[in-house]
Amino acid sequence: MDTHFIDDLAQRLAAALPPGLHALRQDLEHNFNAVLRARLEKLDLVTRDEFDAQARVLARSRAKLEELERKIAELEQRLA
Repeated sequence: MDTHFIDDLAQRLAAALPPGLHALRQDLEHNFNAVLRARLEKLDLVTRDEFDAQARVLARSRAKLEELERKIAELEQRLA
């Protein structure tokens, strides 16, 4: 998980507070950060590298499937 992204998001949320609440900004920013981390950890996420690796595996599998489908079609034509 990209901690920089979470920290940046928590800072932006705290900065969006009304002017009267800026005294609480640091405390709220810490709370935003904790809540965001807790919620994101519950999601079933994968890293970009893992996603890319699985996309390559899927592309190879799809190519093999298409080749097998082509071969089956050719065999069916020969038998007909």
